[in-house]
Amino acid sequence: MVLQVKETDNVTQATILPQEASLANAEMFKEEMITLVANGAKLIVVSFENVNYIDSSFLGSLVVALKYAMPRNVDIYLVSLKPDVKNLLTLIRMDKVFKIFNDFGEAMEASK
Repeated sequence: MVLQVKETDNVTQATILPQEASLANAEMFKEEMITLVANGAKLIVVSFENVNYIDSSFLGSLVVALKYAMPRNVDIYLVSLKPDVKNLLTLIRMDKVFKIFNDFGEAMEASK
């Protein structure tokens, strides 16, 4: 299990547990995200609070999850990114693809 999931007011909070988001857990992450979408989530807020490192395979899984979610009208927000992870996402322009917020509260305000 890569995600710790909690439902709050029709919002699925999914916290990535490993400190390294890498090839070792990318496939499991993708499967868990797709399951959340398939089970009827309308907004998934993915917290990177534990993640110190992210690699391209994990980013690929994140994009696959988004591609699965979009035609089903499910939003995926990213929150609590550490500076190195946020800088990487900005560098590769993923900040144009995903809605990124400082924390869960900010993401909730934006979703209203």
